[in-house]
Parts: sequence; C-alpha cells; structure tokens
Amino acid sequence: MELRRVTGLPPYVFAEINELKLAARRAGEDVIDLGFGNPDIPSPDIAVEKLAEAARNPRNHRYSASRGIPKLREAIADLYMRRFGVEIDPDTEVVTTIGAKEGLSHLMWVLVGPGDTALVPSPSYPIHIYAPLFAGADIRLVRLEGLGTDEVGAGEGFFANLVEAWESAWPKPRVAILSFPHNPTTACIDLPTMARLVEWARARSVVLVHDFAYSDTAFDGYRPPSILEVPGAKEVAVELYTMTKSFSMAGWRVAFLLGNAELVQALTKLKSYLDYGTFQPIQIAATVAMNESPDYPLEVNEIYRARRDALCDGLSRIGWEVERPKGTMFVWAPIPEPYEEMGSLEFSRFLVSEAKVATSPGVGFGVGGDGYVRFALIENEKRIAQAVRMLRKALPKL
Repeated sequence: MELRRVTGLPPYVFAEINELKLAARRAGEDVIDLGFGNPDIPSPDIAVEKLAEAARNPRNHRYSASRGIPKLREAIADLYMRRFGVEIDPDTEVVTTIGAKEGLSHLMWVLVGPGDTALVPSPSYPIHIYAPLFAGADIRLVRLEGLGTDEVGAGEGFFANLVEAWESAWPKPRVAILSFPHNPTTACIDLPTMARLVEWARARSVVLVHDFAYSDTAFDGYRPPSILEVPGAKEVAVELYTMTKSFSMAGWRVAFLLGNAELVQALTKLKSYLDYGTFQPIQIAATVAMNESPDYPLEVNEIYRARRDALCDGLSRIGWEVERPKGTMFVWAPIPEPYEEMGSLEFSRFLVSEAKVATSPGVGFGVGGDGYVRFALIENEKRIAQAVRMLRKALPKL
C-alpha cells in the first residue's frame, strides 16, 4: 500500500530511548526519567473539581464548539490583559485549539502549501519542523545553537540568522516559526528583539507564528515577552498559548491561537470542518482555572526553579558544566568533552544503560542538536540528586 506524508518521516529517536528505559525497568532497574517533557505536577484542584462537576451534567456530553466556548475565550482574553497588558477580542482574535501542536499543525494548512517556504529554528521542537512539511511546504533552518540563554545575546544572534536565512532563500519564506523561551535550547529573547522581528516581518509581509509554550516558566527575574505586546504585532503575528506547562494541564489539551484576526478566523473556519472542540467539561474547568486560580503558574514555576537549581548545581559538582536556563522546564546540556565523539543518540543510550538516567538526545531536535542532550525537570529534587550521583559513577572521565 502506497502511503502519503508519513513515508518521509525519520525514525522517532526519542522512542528508542524510551524503549531502552522500559526494557531496563522491566528487568527491575530503577531508571530516573529526565527525558520526555511530561509534567508531573498536579493540575489545579479547582480545575479537577470543576471537571468532575461538569462531567456529571449530561448537557455537557454533547458536541461542543470547535472555536471554544465563549467563556473560555473570554478567560484567555482576560489573562492576556492581566499578564501582558494586551487587549484581545474574544470573538475575533482567539480560537481554542486541542493543544498547541494541533493548533500549529492546522495553522500551517492555511498558511503554506506546495511551493511555499517557512523559516524554522534549528535545533527545534519537532512539530515546528514537521508542521510546514505536513502542509506540503519546504523549510529553511535558522541556526540557534550556541547562542546561550541570555535574552539579549540569543535575541541578537537569532535575529541576524533569521534575516540571513530569509535573504538567501528562494522562494522567499512566507512564515517564520518562533518559540521563546525555546525548547530545547532554553534560549530567551527580550521585548526589543520581538519588536525588531515584528518590524522586519511587516516590511517583508512575513507571518510570525510564536509558540509561547513557556510563557510562565521563567526564572531569575526574567519575564518572557508576548509577541503581541509589540505595537502593530497583530498585523503580522499570531501566538500560541497553552495551559500545559503554566497550569500543569498537559493531558487536558487546552491551548489557544491569538492575534491577527484574519489568521485566527482562517483557522477557526478550517477547524469547523475538522473537530467539535475539546470535551466541554474540560473547557469549563480550564475557564475556572484561569479565572479563579490565576497564581497557580507561580506555584508551578517555583517547583521548576528548585529542580533546575538542584540539577545544574549537581552537574557542576561532578564536572559537567551547563548553562543555568532562564526559562522552560529543561536543561540543555553539551555532551562532556571526553564523550563528545559518541554523539547524542549513543550518549543517551549510554546514560540509560550505565547511569540508569534517561535524557533526550539532541539529534532528535534536528541536525543542530547533536552535540547536546536535554534534561527535563520532571522528577523531584531528591530523585534529581539521585540521578546526579548515578551520573557521577557512570562518567568517570569528568
């Protein structure tokens, strides 16, 4: 049988590490999983309680609205005003998506097609690379590795690389995918850099799509900027906001596309053919979480900060120097020099087998990531300390 789209997909390298982890656990080994970025922090109690209550009402068992119920869209508009001082029209400038991956993937369907080109950071979260490809477009990679976590340095370097990639491409890219704080590199940028990106995009009729997954996951006084804070951004930009990390509601699949009304309405129209929205009790519970538990992201953030410090301090003590990220729930770690020749996939295999610690190999995020592994902060501080002890034993060359 001849298939389409999936035939060109490379093997999902994260799956190989996951299989090694599962095999070790089946053999009775205690493997500490710092690989898959699957939040372990509970969702807000008020959301869970409201979900149970709403699920008992049979009126909520029917089809919902693919664009999201009105109160949910009003809740995210209120959140944007509180957090970023950005005014959002809940009727025309926001649509609810079934997670950010779904929203980004289907947005590409209305933005690009065969013969079009999109700019994508490298390394990058895999769906940023493959969403334009699924839509039939080509991509041009924008170098991001080696720019560090500092919002000024990373921003200036990324902007220069983006301009260079656009100018050297033909046909000229119609879309640029952004995501800061960045997964996997943890790079951050500041609001002036966002403004430069918007000014550049307006002059060249490029659409900016900002995946703002780590909008609330930031440390040391850094506040990630929304691209919609930039005056005039709505002319060329849309932003994806998700409740996955901020409210630790990963499995609920609640996210939003906000910004340019024409693009939001285009996705709304497409989704009206594709789905009936997230289960309505989930939408109701998400509304309550944003309205009645607005400080929950601060609680979640403090947990990630403590885990970040435990891991970075621990790695430093054993001679593995890493940058302390200012954002995301990850640590992007260069492979230590004595082990560099292994490459990220072999090194990740080695860490599972010898240290009983699972990480994500950098090559899974694209060609620019092969010299790194990514740690996810999804275990408590005691387990992270245990992981560091196991790494010390398995890496005697440090």
